[in-house]
Amino acid sequence: MTFYELSKVERIKLVRQIHQHICGDIAKKNIVYIYKYFSDEDTYIRKSAYIEIGKIYNQDTSQLTAIIKLLNRLATDTDFKVRQTVINAAGEIGKRDFEAVKHFFDHGLFDAHHSPRNAVIGSIKKMGEVNPKPILSWAKNYIHHTDKEIRREICHGIELRGRKYPEDILPLLKELEHDPTSRVYKTLVHVIGQIAYKKGCLEKVIAHLKTWKNSALVAEAIYEIIDVHHRYRNFSYLTQEQAKKYIQEHY
Repeated sequence: MTFYELSKVERIKLVRQIHQHICGDIAKKNIVYIYKYFSDEDTYIRKSAYIEIGKIYNQDTSQLTAIIKLLNRLATDTDFKVRQTVINAAGEIGKRDFEAVKHFFDHGLFDAHHSPRNAVIGSIKKMGEVNPKPILSWAKNYIHHTDKEIRREICHGIELRGRKYPEDILPLLKELEHDPTSRVYKTLVHVIGQIAYKKGCLEKVIAHLKTWKNSALVAEAIYEIIDVHHRYRNFSYLTQEQAKKYIQEHY
């Protein structure tokens, strides 16, 4: 029976059990239950496990060293689900202490399986939203990496911070304006569209795009911004027409 096939009461009970089992593993310095949950076929069981890791750390930061040691033992496991969940657990810790878990992301970026790499992107998003300074500093080290997928993943990963604070990520995005790779180019255009529809964001994005040199990319990005204001019309601060008008007047 999967996580969401259980009743709400049963799910609460299961999460409490996962928490207790993980606490027991940490205390005993073993990975019996952690491995069981991290390798579970049900993504929501794995999610519950890595969220509980984060809660345990937040409730008692003195557990950090013990938690990191256990995650290190699992970080190179042959099961991609385990490696993926390790990175997600590290992401929960990285919301407060990125330095302690940075090495998981340095390795995860290059994982042979796409799931751990996607976990890196997701974790960069959630960490960058609340702990941006070290995350963006780390991302800058990879923005010109020779591997196009690394560049694309970094571009995608910093997006969430930009939805509220586009000024924080626009200088990094600008580093990619002349990237020759189609997948990086498309991701960059997508991210620019995603960081321009919240209150106060369009103005910052348009002002920064004026400093970019790649006019073809900027034109495509502006088209994407206008399109996003329609696609996300229930969430956009401005209507599509208002966004068009602003761009016409200020770009």
